[in-house]
Amino acid sequence: METAFITLNEENIGKEHICCAFSDKKCKDSYELKKKWLKKEFDNGYVFRRLNERAKVFIEYTPAEKAWVPVKAPNWLMINCFWVSGQYKGKGYAKALLQTAIDDAKRQGKEGLVTVVGTKKFHFMSDPKWFIRQGFETVQALPYGFSLLALKLKPEANTPLFNESTLSGECPDKNGIVVYYSNRCPFTEYHIQNSLQETAQKRNLPLKIIKFTSMEEAKSSPTPATIFSLYYNGKFITTDLSACMDSRFDKVIKI
Repeated sequence: METAFITLNEENIGKEHICCAFSDKKCKDSYELKKKWLKKEFDNGYVFRRLNERAKVFIEYTPAEKAWVPVKAPNWLMINCFWVSGQYKGKGYAKALLQTAIDDAKRQGKEGLVTVVGTKKFHFMSDPKWFIRQGFETVQALPYGFSLLALKLKPEANTPLFNESTLSGECPDKNGIVVYYSNRCPFTEYHIQNSLQETAQKRNLPLKIIKFTSMEEAKSSPTPATIFSLYYNGKFITTDLSACMDSRFDKVIKI
């Protein structure tokens, strides 16, 4: 099944799609920002592998030291986005994609693979139950809903940990809406810079937007979800990007 996959690189990314948002015209600019972000990260060993179809079937991973995620995991691979959708579910693609990452980790002599999930299912995050069925174990759980899962490839492997910046579930700014995000997702830029701005103005709510523009900034994040996290009055609320939309904000935030 591995032959059904294509791995993106600097040479082919210009002509190949990156799965998410390829049919969402309003997110076109955001989509290109994700591609720009990927091009830079390829130099850091970042891998984007997908089904060679016009489908949302893909995995992204990178050396944990270079991941835009506030986790300490020296000599591990960090799985970022991992998605199999629609008609492609239940056909073995997820297991096959994960196996390619495991094989890469073994070739590189890594301690194992690690990933951040929601303890309960969070939007835009992988299913923890599925990972656990594949042999991953929970090595740390945060009280506000995030867990760190690891698949050790070496018995003596060090244990990954969240950075201290993530432990409280709070952000420094305590007034109104605070959003942290990066261009790791092709939806974020549009919805944060457009939908959320309008939503906050309509409700007369203070809004602060913090964009991670470097790995170092992301690693010091108060949230493990550096694609998108929304706080309200200093407390973590959601990873659900639909909260940016006027029609969804009140239901998601529940204020």
